[in-house]
Amino acid sequence: MKDFNLLAILLKPEFSQMLLHGLKVTVLIALSSWLLAMTLAVLLLGVRMTPSRIAQRLVQGYISYHRNVPTLVQMMLWYFGLASLLPDDLQGWLSDHSAEAVFAVVSLGLCQAAYFSEDLRSGLRAVPPGQNEAARALGHSYVGALRFVLMPQAVRNAIPALVNHSVSLFKNSSLAMAIGAAELTHAVKQIESESFRAFESYLIATVVYLVISLVIMAVGAWLGKRAAVATARTR
Repeated sequence: MKDFNLLAILLKPEFSQMLLHGLKVTVLIALSSWLLAMTLAVLLLGVRMTPSRIAQRLVQGYISYHRNVPTLVQMMLWYFGLASLLPDDLQGWLSDHSAEAVFAVVSLGLCQAAYFSEDLRSGLRAVPPGQNEAARALGHSYVGALRFVLMPQAVRNAIPALVNHSVSLFKNSSLAMAIGAAELTHAVKQIESESFRAFESYLIATVVYLVISLVIMAVGAWLGKRAAVATARTR
């Protein structure tokens, strides 16, 4: 049995380079997925607030699907299933431009949008009804009232839930390893297979995921305090 030696991995240029590249891909996947998810979440919420029952049902179906089908299954469906239906030229282009990471971003973003949308809807429901009436009385349109009056308050109310699901999104980025994306977990697995130091390899991954998750939670707590102060000033 080998002695514990973390420096045997960290000080080896080949391994350290793999770790840095994997971390970079993980951060890019997480950030891109978050931006896609938040954009879609706002759109889904806007559609759900319209008086159209058909639109509301479609959004409800979208949310139910993504909340009840495992993220890993959705990712594999996109990469192994839906990708094969694309034109050959597009498949070739994706293969030359990190298709694994692209489909990881798409699947994670679409899935997490369902959670973010529900978080924002809960935050919006906590906004007093008089706020919408006051905004419309001041001349705001439906979109204007939503953008300038209701959504800022909804986001402040939803910060705790949004932060929790942001952490979940970051952790779920490790699922991209299943489709071959060269993110952190994939890099650690490669290092483990080459160095035969399983404990040290996965300890590094554990510490990195823990630290970044704690940073996200700390930023969320800071935003929550600022939101609380802003809310107190408006009362």
